[in-house]
Amino acid sequence: MVREGATERRTRVLRAEAALKALTADPDSPERRHRVLEQALVFTGATFVAVYTPGEEGDRLRLIESAGVPRGLYGLRDGYTVDGHSPVADAYRTGRPVWLGPAELAEEPEARRTPFRDYFLAALPAHHGDERGCLLAVGEAPGGFDPDARKCLELIADAVACPAPGRAAARGELATDAFALAMDTGRVEVGDDILDLFGLGPEDFDGRVETLLGHTVPEDLPSLMSVVEAGHMSIGERELEFRVLRPSGPPRWLRLRGRLLPGGKGRPAQLVGTVAEASTTRSDVSDVARVQRLAAALATAGTVRDVSHAVVAALRRPLRADRIALAELEGERLVVTVLDPPEPEAWPELWRLEWRTEWPDAPVRAMPTLAAALREGRAQIWPAGATALEPALAEVGPGGLAVLPLPAGTRMAGACLIGWDTPHDFGPDERALLTASAGLAGQALMRAHAFDAEHELVGMLQRQLLPRRLPQLPGATAVARYLPATAGLEVGGDWYDVIPLPDNHVALVIGDVQGHSAAAATLMGQMRTALRAYATEGHPPDVVVSHANRLLLEMETDLFATCCYVDVDTEEGSAWCVRAGHLPPVLRHPDGTTEIAEAEGGPPLGVVAQADFPMTLLGLQPGTLIALTTDGLVESPDTDIDDGLDRLARDLAGSDPAHLGLVADTLLVGAQRNDDVALLLMRYDGLAVRPRRESWTVWRVPEAVRHARRFTRRTLRGWGVTEEADAILLVVSELVTNALVHTDGRVRLDLTLVGSRFRVAVADASPRSPVKPTSIGWEATGGRGLLLVEAMSATWGTVPVSGGKQVWSEIGLSGR
Repeated sequence: MVREGATERRTRVLRAEAALKALTADPDSPERRHRVLEQALVFTGATFVAVYTPGEEGDRLRLIESAGVPRGLYGLRDGYTVDGHSPVADAYRTGRPVWLGPAELAEEPEARRTPFRDYFLAALPAHHGDERGCLLAVGEAPGGFDPDARKCLELIADAVACPAPGRAAARGELATDAFALAMDTGRVEVGDDILDLFGLGPEDFDGRVETLLGHTVPEDLPSLMSVVEAGHMSIGERELEFRVLRPSGPPRWLRLRGRLLPGGKGRPAQLVGTVAEASTTRSDVSDVARVQRLAAALATAGTVRDVSHAVVAALRRPLRADRIALAELEGERLVVTVLDPPEPEAWPELWRLEWRTEWPDAPVRAMPTLAAALREGRAQIWPAGATALEPALAEVGPGGLAVLPLPAGTRMAGACLIGWDTPHDFGPDERALLTASAGLAGQALMRAHAFDAEHELVGMLQRQLLPRRLPQLPGATAVARYLPATAGLEVGGDWYDVIPLPDNHVALVIGDVQGHSAAAATLMGQMRTALRAYATEGHPPDVVVSHANRLLLEMETDLFATCCYVDVDTEEGSAWCVRAGHLPPVLRHPDGTTEIAEAEGGPPLGVVAQADFPMTLLGLQPGTLIALTTDGLVESPDTDIDDGLDRLARDLAGSDPAHLGLVADTLLVGAQRNDDVALLLMRYDGLAVRPRRESWTVWRVPEAVRHARRFTRRTLRGWGVTEEADAILLVVSELVTNALVHTDGRVRLDLTLVGSRFRVAVADASPRSPVKPTSIGWEATGGRGLLLVEAMSATWGTVPVSGGKQVWSEIGLSGR
């Protein structure tokens, strides 16, 4: 096992010196200063670093270059007065570095402008001849900048103080790959190499930026305009890739690096930088560029899931890793936020069975090596063939495994696991990249928690009102997902439910209560409970929805609700759909085609007292996928609901229904989150063994019980059931007799054979359940019927049906 230890830390300063020497070899490079600043992100663990220099008047220090997360996170300004009291001004005036911790920073004016407290700040003079300035660095590592980090910052301050790049551009002496754009006029000076990349000669270029933009691919214009328009550019570097059209062949990919130089009296602001082919990026600073891109992505990541996807996008492809997992640490459990690749087969069995669930989590103690890495808080690397790893970790990276604890202040926010299948060689630069990325990811997780902690609370409250686990279904599989809205902090009213019903039926329910409030959430819980109660009473779908409508009208509320109720018969492969102002189901057929069900609909619940809720029959084949969702997934301010449904149908057509959880996760990617999103998917597989059924209406005649026994005997003979026939006939006699004696109205006898289980069910019109006597004297003439049923049955019970009840008994059959 190889660890990042004291030896590697001692070489950090030497590596920084080598990197800075290579960067300062070309002082006229337009990107030199920014690349020097990027070294602070890698070698010191800083999250933000900047350079301040005097303005034209000399009384104010202005920000001219920065790297890392946005400075606004720490309340930093774009300028400080030279004579004022600030770390930047103090270091500039005295020529001595300033090191401040959380206690000292709490007394600074910037402390009132940021919610973060546990960070450290360093300000170092950056003087070189006539060039004077100040280097500012911010870090969030526990303990602040250690001695090696401080030495690296001193080296960076010396390097960044060399003659400023961009001065040559201001004098019109451009490098061949450089440009200088005047932000007020749009006039641009470009080097000859850039003109060649655009397919222009010097005589063909008129000095207007619009001429260059006219050669770009139209789809890339918005991102380019965000750079070249003055109102969109901010201090610091911007980097993006875009395409330019060529006379023949595919478009050419170019990479633009640029930064804004602030203007002064009589001098406009300028955007200066370079343009090069994307395939020819310098390899000696590629790791630094990856850290910079990761920092930029994390700066805009608002949720924990966004942070996770940014880490995967920044690391997996550049490192050529086969899999990456990122998980949060919540108490003693790790909650997985992203697995890449997402296919369950790509992960060890523990990850597939315990972590790929509705809310995937696993105890840290299940993997002691991971628990030790989290306690020590250091990146740990295992090469191919490591024997000290438990199988759950070894299978993640048989060719090499990196375990990166994600520090956030004084605690661990989680862990990132990166695995390779083939033997992987971990070089020093790659280890530095992993360490720097882990620090950025951990701090981003902390910020994401600070940003959306209340959203998570809202989601937790909402989930308490939803099913914790979906039931196992006969001949079908169901999964569900719920995402709370990220706009606003009120609890939403979206809900879903899966209700197992007798005779291999299952009810799928999804709905949405108007508004986002505690009242909406309360009403949602009441409607979900009411629909479940009406369904289990045995009512048909239209009656279930009608009862819910009547109940909502009787409540003292001005809110209404929409609902879609689908009763699926897994034996027959059919379903009845009822809509109350809600979106129709979307079906994906086994051949991959999709359709939006043309199901008639009634009004929303709680609007019209005498409303009709028509039922629509849906045909299902084994392999059909049913998708029910709320409008938050398919509607947004810039997307019509019909277009959203069409997009959902297209996404379903391209999905693999074999992995239902993966389909659900994929459908939620890119959800706008302006509203709550509920998604319910069910794949109809069909029953492996179809039950055999027969029914008999028991007429109230003197010999009714004998007729029921004769019907049962004939059915048993036809089904080949002989050994348990006497016990079954006795149960039929007792249940039919009880129904005829103690109830009025119609009585129905249902017989069902499934595998080795025989079911007898007698339905009547009375809602009262039979009561088994606690004791019977020897002289009693009745009351023994239920005791006989209990003695003959493997199990028995009673369930409500529409307007009455059904008493049932199951008897095991031997030899089948």
